[in-house]
Amino acid sequence: MKPNIVLVHGAWADGSCWSEVVRQLQADGYHVISPQFPMSSLAADVARLREVLRFQTGPTLIVGHSYGGQIMTALATDAPNAVGLIYIAAFGLDEGESLGALLSQGPPTPALAHLFTDARGFNWISEDDFVNHFAADVDPAKAKVMYAVQQPLAMSIFGEVMGVPAWKALPSWYLVAADDEALPPDAERLFAARMGATTVEIPSSHVAMVSHPGDVAQLIKTAAETVPAAS
Repeated sequence: MKPNIVLVHGAWADGSCWSEVVRQLQADGYHVISPQFPMSSLAADVARLREVLRFQTGPTLIVGHSYGGQIMTALATDAPNAVGLIYIAAFGLDEGESLGALLSQGPPTPALAHLFTDARGFNWISEDDFVNHFAADVDPAKAKVMYAVQQPLAMSIFGEVMGVPAWKALPSWYLVAADDEALPPDAERLFAARMGATTVEIPSSHVAMVSHPGDVAQLIKTAAETVPAAS
């Protein structure tokens, strides 16, 4: 049997961002789930992912986009049923690193240049930055819908320090989005190289699973054909 696929959305997105990838994988006979994450703390997001993994039957591949990579990386060695990690323009931090420290190493990327924080401490992206930079190669009408359903990220998460990363124990794959204006492509290449990930690179904005779902689905299927299958 084929491995299960669990898709982990990032900040300023929700589970629906994987819709076309889900459709393609389901058409090929995969069991896929794309749950919603609270984005209120790294611990809460990791707890959600662990619970989702526990009710999968058999080997499971985890696919994370952007901050979703942070969530699956923070599983450390407690990743029920997991047999591999697939990063889609995602953070793959090492022990002792944080999102805030990484992003502060250079000027704010165009997609994140005008983040604003609400009264509860959650960060949002403006419509202009979302449509023109975050989802730059998505049809503007669709990008505006994505903007409307964005899931904000708790500002406190930027200071969360990574423990032992899960990629040190599990095989990894990485899709680099060469035209990313949210997470610098050079950072993506660094993450992929140091985790020893099987890597592909495509000319895509940050939201490759929306603008290039076929490439994303293909990388997932390539990984699925490599990991142990369910009996």
